[in-house]
Amino acid sequence: MDMSSDFDRLLFFEHARRTAEATHAKNPLDADNLTRWGGVLLELSQFQNGPDSTAMVQDAIQKLEEALVVNPRKHDALWCLGNAYTSSAFVIPDLDVAKGYFDKATQYFQQAYEIEPENELYKKSLEVASKAPELHVEIHKHGLAQQAMGSGPGPGPSTSASSKQQSAKKSKSSDLKYDIFGWIILAVGIVTWVGFAKSNMPPPPPPR
Repeated sequence: MDMSSDFDRLLFFEHARRTAEATHAKNPLDADNLTRWGGVLLELSQFQNGPDSTAMVQDAIQKLEEALVVNPRKHDALWCLGNAYTSSAFVIPDLDVAKGYFDKATQYFQQAYEIEPENELYKKSLEVASKAPELHVEIHKHGLAQQAMGSGPGPGPSTSASSKQQSAKKSKSSDLKYDIFGWIILAVGIVTWVGFAKSNMPPPPPPR
């Protein structure tokens, strides 16, 4: 992955986070801003490892739930919550526990779709959600959860056969991960950008 592109994304979403915080200080009941803030935190969680990533996802869930308290029919907040619970589920080894999170995600996706049925992104989310438990089993069966979810550093440089096998598994896990997460993260980024473009505090140009 292009490191400069990742750095550009990190700068953009960190700026967006600070903008959301400043806006929240002026108007804590701005549902649009709370939704953008939650989306930004979901994006930034992808740059964190382990507990830091989990904590950031939980913070995103809190912001999105606050947005729904202000506006229970805010479909983009519902959709982002679905993504947040999907992300949380994949780092839980116990499938029975993870299924509870997947079920919540599906409910939020369904609610968002019912409010705005013409939205293809919401429709796609429901389709992907049905495949999530299968992907969870595949990832954890191969012991790839940490690498696939970015929740831990990869192995150090080595020329051993076992290291090469680990690298191959990590590559496979990335492919599996992006079956579901690739389009979700891109979509959250687009939603975040559009939201800030409509706000009074424009962000820097979107990353290329």
